[in-house]
Amino acid sequence: MNSLWSDSKAGEFPGDLGQRIYTSRLLGREKSLVLHGGGNTSVKIIEKNLLGEDETRLYVKGSGWDLEHIEAAGFSPVRIDHLLKLAKLKQLSDPQMVNELRTHMTQASAPTPSVEAILHAILPYQYVDHTHADAIITITNTADGLTRIREIYGDNVVIVPYVMPGFDLARRCAEQFAADARKNTIGMVLLNHGIFSFGRTAQESYERMIDLVTWAENYLAKNKAWVLPESSEKLEAKPRRRELAALRHELSRVSGFPLILAAHDDPASLAFARRDDVGTISQQGPATPDHVIRTKKIPMIGRDVPAYAKAYEKYFDEHAPKSKEPKAMLDPAPRVILDREFGVATAGRSAQDAAIVFDIYAHTMEIIQRATALGGYKALPAKDIFDVEYWDLEQAKLKGGGSPPVFAGEIALVTGAASGIGKACVESLLARGAAVVGVDIKPSITSLYSRSDYLGLVCDVTDEKQLSEALEKTARTFGGLDMLILNAGIFPPGRRIDALATAEWDKVMRLNLDANLMLMREAHPLLKLAPHGGRVVVIGSKNVPAPGPGAAAYSTSKAALNQLARVAALEWGVDNIRINSLHPNAVFDTGIWTEQVLAARAKHYGMTVEQYKKNNVLKTNVTSRDVAELAAELCGPLFAKTTAAQVPVDGGNERVI
Repeated sequence: MNSLWSDSKAGEFPGDLGQRIYTSRLLGREKSLVLHGGGNTSVKIIEKNLLGEDETRLYVKGSGWDLEHIEAAGFSPVRIDHLLKLAKLKQLSDPQMVNELRTHMTQASAPTPSVEAILHAILPYQYVDHTHADAIITITNTADGLTRIREIYGDNVVIVPYVMPGFDLARRCAEQFAADARKNTIGMVLLNHGIFSFGRTAQESYERMIDLVTWAENYLAKNKAWVLPESSEKLEAKPRRRELAALRHELSRVSGFPLILAAHDDPASLAFARRDDVGTISQQGPATPDHVIRTKKIPMIGRDVPAYAKAYEKYFDEHAPKSKEPKAMLDPAPRVILDREFGVATAGRSAQDAAIVFDIYAHTMEIIQRATALGGYKALPAKDIFDVEYWDLEQAKLKGGGSPPVFAGEIALVTGAASGIGKACVESLLARGAAVVGVDIKPSITSLYSRSDYLGLVCDVTDEKQLSEALEKTARTFGGLDMLILNAGIFPPGRRIDALATAEWDKVMRLNLDANLMLMREAHPLLKLAPHGGRVVVIGSKNVPAPGPGAAAYSTSKAALNQLARVAALEWGVDNIRINSLHPNAVFDTGIWTEQVLAARAKHYGMTVEQYKKNNVLKTNVTSRDVAELAAELCGPLFAKTTAAQVPVDGGNERVI
């Protein structure tokens, strides 16, 4: 591991806190040190209080911040004198400790300080760094991990046996450090948990961390436990969307709520899932208890969810703390699935959760394999793992989390999503917690959003092969499909029937009608497996109930699509799939309504453009967002018992009324 320190870059971060921010970000950039909010850093600074008195404050990373992107606002200033007094107590519950931390901050708006704030306070150095370095976790997760750590570091580090994070850990570290620290001590290893480094400057503390971790990495390399094998077997190229959707359906059924399921078939994932000993090495528990909340205790091998749930309940009954009434919290569905055919799949209540689980487990796979090569992977006992899961502070987080978004764990696909109504539909669905796939022929669809719950795919919806590939990618990325918004379409220039060319007619029918038939047909098996039932929303047109002259191809295609939706509602009701249509009119912030088209239609009706825009009963503008919000609501619980409905979104049209 190499130091990323740069004198010129460091100069851009003045002051003690600035230097702390700089090196914290350097640590955060190295994922083998910290993952998703893990690890913490601190600095002790003497400042004057409101009375003009000098007091030492511990600026420690606050809850909810990650080191890679931390700013000054991410550090919580706590009066260190009080922390040192707390460290001398014989007993202090963790909820009490958190209360003491919060009530002795000097800035009320700061985040809650790290639960390891007392530990940072007792270390007699200005700068303290703490990471969950993979190399350290690897070595300590072996039967003779303590011996190996002593062999690597000697008295350069203080070694602390595993203790769950919180007040007890801080007190134990204080006792161990006071007894074992020497002049050459530059760090502290917490077995099965991580490593601390410290120094007089931010650079010294940071580079000591890099050195300490590098020693561990070199030890693994020297003992032929660093380079990992990759799978030489090639993944069979075949559609797996139905398999993944079926697996997601079972996971969601066992959990009691919809889950996102992300499949990963990269070489490292396949190599691990296809190991002959994976049934043994993967079942011993997580690499560190810090990961248990995300990944659960053990992954599932294969796809037999009911069998896993039954075994997990037994495991739960044997090891969970009885005093906490854990049965009420039991969710027996796995969050990690190992399968020889598709590698590693991870599940979560959201796409972000599923992505975090994979990030953590990708590191866990490396740790397990290196520890196995070093002499045998050995995780902490199940009791320690459950103690973290049912820790008072973790349970408080769960209880204070509030209700999940209405579409949490669900997946939607929107066609014609790069602009207009389609883009607005993407926004409305994302706002309700769905993972959304946007497809469009425009390349801009791929960069519409940069977030884990959005996937943009360039796709010509009139191409059956591309549609199939889009659904395959949807299933591999999110696990299936719950909602389908059929929005892609074309509105050609006005043309009377006697001037309508066959080629133009065919083009309109191909996009507005045939493409939707193909997509509905291919999506049906996935919608059928939607945990809360499949939903389809057809973006129709006012021209369905009230066609106008000069729009024969468009009006006919939309009317035929509407009829297709009605037949599908009759056929698919038995599969718990509901289909409803929206008929917008005069939505002028869409790609269909170019200035030329708008001028031509206004002229056709003998109106100005402004008159044409508000040519409805309510004399109002209808926007893409208006249509999108109703499309999203049609997929929600308010319309759970509605199918085959046709809802106008047109401000009131006299011809329709």
